[in-house]
Amino acid sequence: MVSVELAAALPVLVLLMLAGLSAIRVVDARVRCLDAAREIARAAARGDDQAVSDGRAEAPTGASVSVASSADEVRVTVAVLVHPLGPDLPAVTVRESAVAATEPTIASPSRHRRAPPPTQ
Repeated sequence: MVSVELAAALPVLVLLMLAGLSAIRVVDARVRCLDAAREIARAAARGDDQAVSDGRAEAPTGASVSVASSADEVRVTVAVLVHPLGPDLPAVTVRESAVAATEPTIASPSRHRRAPPPTQ
């Protein structure tokens, strides 16, 4: 009697475990995409090209990164195709975006010089 119940319950437990592992892989990809998008958006808003390339390296393997700039904001979208149960089974597209306000450019140092003191 116990073996019949175990035989009926075991496939259900395996399916639940696979569903949980799939969810973890998708959530992990989503967090990594969001972190990369935020990092790239902040760096692009500052105009830091080196940090933008470092942020692209943080994106998941095989991710596509798009950066759209306007006068007052930078929008970054990171998308990746995730195969939660292996490469032969259906995939899920994970896409995350981040927006950062463009920071003002730094003025040339000559504009910040103090005026000489008045002569007496």
